[in-house]
Amino acid sequence: MSSTLTDMRRILDIAPLRSYVAVAECGGFQRAATSLHLSQAAVSQHVRRLESATGRVLVERQGRGSRLTPDGEHLLRQARRILAIHDETLHGFGMETEETVVIGSTEHAAAQLLPFLAAALEQSLPRYRIRFRIDRGTNLREGLEAGRIDLALLLGPATDPRATSVGDLELTWYSSPLWRRPAATQPMPVVAFDHPCALRTCALEALSSQAIPAVIGAEAIQLAGVQAAVGAGLGVALMATLGQTPEGLVARDDLPKPAPLPLAVWSRHGLAAIISERVAAALGGLLAEPATAEAAIESRQLARRG
Repeated sequence: MSSTLTDMRRILDIAPLRSYVAVAECGGFQRAATSLHLSQAAVSQHVRRLESATGRVLVERQGRGSRLTPDGEHLLRQARRILAIHDETLHGFGMETEETVVIGSTEHAAAQLLPFLAAALEQSLPRYRIRFRIDRGTNLREGLEAGRIDLALLLGPATDPRATSVGDLELTWYSSPLWRRPAATQPMPVVAFDHPCALRTCALEALSSQAIPAVIGAEAIQLAGVQAAVGAGLGVALMATLGQTPEGLVARDDLPKPAPLPLAVWSRHGLAAIISERVAAALGGLLAEPATAEAAIESRQLARRG
């Protein structure tokens, strides 16, 4: 009996191995727990089970963080092989080991980009369940650092090694159909998202470049609020809509045309490269051929209804 119990403790179970690989790839227990949607205590227990099974110390503290020991590095290589064979075996029997990928986006891009992205990733990442989170850019960056978000679609240049540029978003001015431009001596009322916001900055800079005085006529924290304020005639707003005019608004071509905003995909530390590569490729295709992407979405929706 004693020998049997000892043998059971020597088993390398799949769940602890997944937690262990996540600790290594995410850079710590808390980030691993967040990415796996487990508690930190559960992840710690999984690592302790592996240390009991191997009889070796696998992870040791380093300052406020942790690092793998030489034995831990050896197990990491083997764990990746074991998990790959495990998942490949299940796949051979028609069973998928589904993992969740959380993609964050600001509202500027969500309405136009996410429907296409969801449709495209059904084909390119069939073994992953995609979950989206809509939030402010600052919160998305914090989510990446904490491991709560796997990928984030963020406006601005790709100046970080974790970021991949996917193209530029064209920006368009919109107003209510009844809105009339004020006299040259009067400031231009602008409807904008709360500060900080890349679109808000672009709007004010575009007007300033043509010496057009501006004033914030209304602010909102959500896209629906911005569109409602514009529809109410409280001012004009700069939006990224991929040429799709929001209902009840009209595009304006009598205001300074702003430069397009670059869009980048940011990845959390340790995320599998294939995921970020395929998300970036899908978004790049959308920005390069928006009409084709829109047709693909409509075709897929019709097929589902049929």
